[in-house]
Amino acid sequence: MTPAEIEALSFSIIEQEAGNHGFPHDQWTIVRRMIHTSADFDYLTNVRFHADAVKAGAQAIMKGRNVVTDTNMARAGIRKSAILRFGGSLECLIDDPTVAHAARDSGCTRAMAAVDAAIPMMRDGLYVVGNAPTALLRLMELIRSGKASPALVIGLPVGFVNAAESKALLVEMDTPFISNVGRKGGSNIAASVVNALILLALAKS
Repeated sequence: MTPAEIEALSFSIIEQEAGNHGFPHDQWTIVRRMIHTSADFDYLTNVRFHADAVKAGAQAIMKGRNVVTDTNMARAGIRKSAILRFGGSLECLIDDPTVAHAARDSGCTRAMAAVDAAIPMMRDGLYVVGNAPTALLRLMELIRSGKASPALVIGLPVGFVNAAESKALLVEMDTPFISNVGRKGGSNIAASVVNALILLALAKS
């Protein structure tokens, strides 16, 4: 089977097993790709969307806004060529030497320092968190204070310490987000959400 045939069969299986899921088309495009990436049908019930999330994310991509990730793993999983096609860039500052110095000097995590450093480039774009709850917590702090203004926050940190808690705080915010409930998530899942938004943007362009 070709890769396209494998993907089509996988989506067919997902559609069959998901049944009457109740998601509108654009949201289902995202949730289906999350399930495809993870083989985890729990995303049928634990994903959370801000009402404006899908529109905000697709429009930001179409307008050539930047996509910034918290990990290089998430960055590697995103279709960079499509982001570039729209005129945007795909960035991750976690390994930037200035970020490492800032983290060491301030005593915070590199993930937090990377969020601070990315404030200018995330304006009206996407900030994607697939690993570090500390990155999501710092991002929300900056949004509340008016220092950061991404068009969409994709908040899917994974783990046992503050992952669920940080996402619970995100879904209470009045800023466009795509997130989920609980400990699950990860860089691959976060990347899959961006890729689904890219496909939606391409379909609308």
